[in-house]
Amino acid sequence: MQHTGAKDTQVRESNNQKVHPQPMEEATNKSPEAMEALVSRIFTNISSLKSAYIQLQAAHTPYDPDKIQAADKLVISELKNLSELKHFYREHNPKPVCVSPQDSRLAAEIQEQQSLLKTYEVMVKKFQSEIQNKDTEIVQLEQQIQDSSQKRVKLEKNLKLRGLSTKESEGSSGEMGQISVDLSPELFSSAVEAAFRAIHDFSKPLINMMKAAGWDLDAAANSIEPNIVYAKRAHKKYAFESHICQRMFIGFQDECFGMKSDNQAETKESLYQEYLSLREMDPLDAVGQNPDSMFGKFCQRKYLDVVHQKMEASFFGNLDQRNYIVGGGHPRTALYQAFLKLAKMIWLLHRLVHSFDPPVKIFQVKRGNEFSEVYMESVVKDFVVEDGDEKPKVGLMVMPGFWIGGSIIQSQVYLTGIKVAE
Repeated sequence: MQHTGAKDTQVRESNNQKVHPQPMEEATNKSPEAMEALVSRIFTNISSLKSAYIQLQAAHTPYDPDKIQAADKLVISELKNLSELKHFYREHNPKPVCVSPQDSRLAAEIQEQQSLLKTYEVMVKKFQSEIQNKDTEIVQLEQQIQDSSQKRVKLEKNLKLRGLSTKESEGSSGEMGQISVDLSPELFSSAVEAAFRAIHDFSKPLINMMKAAGWDLDAAANSIEPNIVYAKRAHKKYAFESHICQRMFIGFQDECFGMKSDNQAETKESLYQEYLSLREMDPLDAVGQNPDSMFGKFCQRKYLDVVHQKMEASFFGNLDQRNYIVGGGHPRTALYQAFLKLAKMIWLLHRLVHSFDPPVKIFQVKRGNEFSEVYMESVVKDFVVEDGDEKPKVGLMVMPGFWIGGSIIQSQVYLTGIKVAE
């Protein structure tokens, strides 16, 4: 290179042209050593990008949200490094003059910006999904706070009935749950209300995810129960609640909930003790401590029944979570944790049903049955029936009813042929 440079200098001097020395940085950038170092950095960056992508793939099996997020950040970081190397090369190695250099450079910049825009669009969609999951968690936490407040009020009432003062109860908070809980129709009625509320609570994030995935909710509601006349379009949510209820209560009348029991000699007392021990536990902790328990297997089986694999494929773009559950796992995703709360309420209700002697009886109402105020309660409270109209009929059963002793807990139904008061 030095010999060639000297020869060029001689030619220029012979033509009486003034020679301008090149800046040190430019000379260095155009040297083979600098170019070799740049190429080496590019290959190193590509290797790092490949390694980050492999980590991202590995984090999906088994499904680990924390590892996926960390690997995703690493991939983005390596892509940024590669982009910086490209900018560095362009700044210090401008393209030779061509017919329209400005147009060529501008076109390259536009292409690069379009690529960056696509990357940012993917990131924005990801952040929107995370925000939606956080909003769902906030709603669920608010509901938990409300439930806890209601439980506290009931506990205080029970303590007063037993003649216990608040000061006496402070020192025995660990035993308070068992002291205040009696196997009574009132206790069972509150468990039914909690189960009904849990069905409603789980339907909300499920419907939101269907909307985000582009589902036609009208068609989906019609596929669950066709040709239902809804008083309002918003009432189609009851079709999804009915679907969840029907799936969750399959096998409910069976003492083992249609599964093989680990303990063939379960007694009413043992069922009631299981109810007491599980009612204050976080369901995720319960399946984490004993994933192969009857309750753990119940959660896995019912999740696969309620959430169809087409739903999961549209929600997540894969069936990794479903395969993980089929393999005996309990993922910590927002959707599965929301489902565990529903599963816990249904399981507790089932344990209570078979703790009574004689057991509580469950009854269902069918579509087309005439509305009976004795056996049914409408989920829509502000409906009216004008004189001369036919009696409203059952369109959907959203929650079954129960016979306990000589009392009836009404079935929750959605009626057709009604008008909603304005």
